[in-house]
Amino acid sequence: MSGQILTGDALLTLRGLPDGIAHTCVTSPPYFGLRDYGVAGQIGLEETAGEYIDRLVEVFREVRRVLRPDGTLWLNVGDSYATRSGNQPPTNTRNRNGHAAKRVPDGYKYKDLMGIPWELAFALRADGWYLRDDIIWHKTNAMPEAVKDRPTRAHEYLFLLSASQTYYYDAKSIEEPCGRKGNARSFRGGGAYTNHVSFDNDAQADRESHGNAENEKGTRNKRDVWHIATAQFREAHYATFPPELIRPCILAGCPRGGLVLDPFFGSGTTGVVALQEERDFLGIELNPEYVALADRRIAEVLEQGVQLKLL
Repeated sequence: MSGQILTGDALLTLRGLPDGIAHTCVTSPPYFGLRDYGVAGQIGLEETAGEYIDRLVEVFREVRRVLRPDGTLWLNVGDSYATRSGNQPPTNTRNRNGHAAKRVPDGYKYKDLMGIPWELAFALRADGWYLRDDIIWHKTNAMPEAVKDRPTRAHEYLFLLSASQTYYYDAKSIEEPCGRKGNARSFRGGGAYTNHVSFDNDAQADRESHGNAENEKGTRNKRDVWHIATAQFREAHYATFPPELIRPCILAGCPRGGLVLDPFFGSGTTGVVALQEERDFLGIELNPEYVALADRRIAEVLEQGVQLKLL
């Protein structure tokens, strides 16, 4: 297996890549108005949510070109509240990057939940992507919040989008265990999986939903609520993907020996998991400090043996 990390702006670097080289893209861009990475050209500090979404649509338009026609995009993005606050430098936070100053953006009221993930998902759909699923990442160890007028948020979205109507998706590779009682049901005559699925399967599922039978296999099609703890990396890159969040994305979205793309590479978790699962990776990262961090992390995993699935 092999991998490469390119240092630079995601959009400009993607424009220099050939068409149709990647099987899947698994990524999480910087969230809107959350942190200041201290790097010129960073995404997330735009004046308005519209500008933020427009920039990401442009990036993911290039991602779609770089993907194979049967490629998929697995996109994790968190939401934001319309609020007011000053800068919080790193010395006053738990993380190496401080919180950016916040103000209520145009079009929102103070305390509004902005709905950024769905705004972005709809914008990507309008730009040509097929919006296939909204996976709920339930954070089993979510941080407490100092709020008394709403529940503490303990989830984020992971959207599955495809470049084409028919795309690569290995459902069998991410089947989940189940028993034979209660809701452990399967489609009558089911068990047949294909790596290339089309929207016709959705209509077929609707027709067969009343014709299910007791599950004899002990496994079932993976559900779209994933209960996974957040992860920390000892070198303090705060926004680290939990490896177990993206492992199903890589397994289902990319065949063994294929190429996984991440244009917001950060500390390199996508690359680590890709290598562990015998896939190649291509990462793009704007911040040279994070490129060095990811390079050290991946080298360490390679030295210890990716077959051990060390995290």
